[in-house]
Amino acid sequence: MPELLYSTVIEQAGWVAAGEISARELVEHSIARIDALNPVLNAFAHVFTEEARAHADGLDAERAAGALRGPLHGVPIAIKEENDVAGIPTRFGSSAFTTPATADSAVVQRLRDAGAIIIGTTRMPEFGIWPFTESDSFGWTRNPWNTGRSTAGSSGGTAAAIASGMVAAGIGGDGGGSIRLPASWCGLFGLKPQRGRVSLAPNADLWRALGVIGPLTRSVADSALIHDVIGGAGPADRFSAEALPVPMLRSATEPLDRPLRIMVSLKNPMGGQAADADTASAVRRTADLLRGLGHEVIEADPDYPRLALPFQVQLAAGISDEAARADHPELLERRTRAMLRLARPLSRFGAWAERAAAERGEPFLTRLFGGVDLLITPTTPTAALPVGQLDGAGAIAAVQKAGPVSSFTSIWNALGNPAAAVPAGFTDAGLPLSVQVIGPRNGEPTILALSAQLESARPWADRRPPLAEASTP
Repeated sequence: MPELLYSTVIEQAGWVAAGEISARELVEHSIARIDALNPVLNAFAHVFTEEARAHADGLDAERAAGALRGPLHGVPIAIKEENDVAGIPTRFGSSAFTTPATADSAVVQRLRDAGAIIIGTTRMPEFGIWPFTESDSFGWTRNPWNTGRSTAGSSGGTAAAIASGMVAAGIGGDGGGSIRLPASWCGLFGLKPQRGRVSLAPNADLWRALGVIGPLTRSVADSALIHDVIGGAGPADRFSAEALPVPMLRSATEPLDRPLRIMVSLKNPMGGQAADADTASAVRRTADLLRGLGHEVIEADPDYPRLALPFQVQLAAGISDEAARADHPELLERRTRAMLRLARPLSRFGAWAERAAAERGEPFLTRLFGGVDLLITPTTPTAALPVGQLDGAGAIAAVQKAGPVSSFTSIWNALGNPAAAVPAGFTDAGLPLSVQVIGPRNGEPTILALSAQLESARPWADRRPPLAEASTP
């Protein structure tokens, strides 16, 4: 029997294809791990125990007959609960939604078509507003590296599930950093793809022009493989990215063909909180490593455009759009209702905000990526903060706590560029650190190639959370 705990997506799919393990055994391992750890971590909102077992048995029968669905045949995957999964409500982290989805979202259907098994849906803050996966209705989601710390958000449930070994991969969403922030605080790799790279159907967009969907994983190659499976816009999508010249997995597994010119900066794009000493040190160590790998590293600060207001207006419009779908709006959290009162007057300026971001962003992007291949910054200004950030906080207090956490990431949602959170060591207290690697439009291949090079030179997957080690089923 292969060692399943902390095995990768690629390993699991390979074992199933070779007959070394069954899809049912993978599912049972995942369910046992969820049963052992979810009461502590609160990563999953809904677990498809019997459905996953039945699906696994069907896939095993197909494999025995000589057929494989695709590159994820038999692999359990977690889904953030803002994605439609047929038969259950799409809750957006809220108690206000009770009507079951009638069909899978495009991403969920593509995963199933590739042979993945949807093992469950994961926790998020209501509508993904906050960078803390906390809820008045559903409690805190805890960080496997230290259960007194937050996972960040809004894809915090997905991040906790992967970092603790419940699954090898899960789907998140990113409207201001919500893939990269939990990846940063939980020691994972998370790529926010180019706007329009992955279908948002049945929705035309996610938070207007801000939101995208993508996986969180422990390895760069796993993320690339899943992106290859779920990639491509459809007719219902407002945005469509240019097709990449090669599969993302190839970019993540083949060496770079030339040294890169890389800018490294600690400047906060939103003018907010500076990176603390641990985070700044992680960025500098990464710069030194890149120099040692033969890249040209330029320490300089971009002249960022002012996008805080357009971002906030798009955010307000997106929250208003999602809240309008609630079956029971009276069950929305008190601070969400207060946010909606603030957001609704702004939401009608959403189109202006999109235009303003494009008009201010295009000259900046031309200057920046006309001179360098990639930009590296902190992902978050600090390592994981304590849980309970939203306890007793109203809308204004919550906004004040949330702003600094996403201050390095949100600008890239307004601009639409791809950006990834890459693990970069640990604090003395054992909390993960991260750097953000940002590329030009359609720059995922270069981001993946450099991230894989960093992963090879400074491996991170061999270190595991102490909770996970103590709780192995």
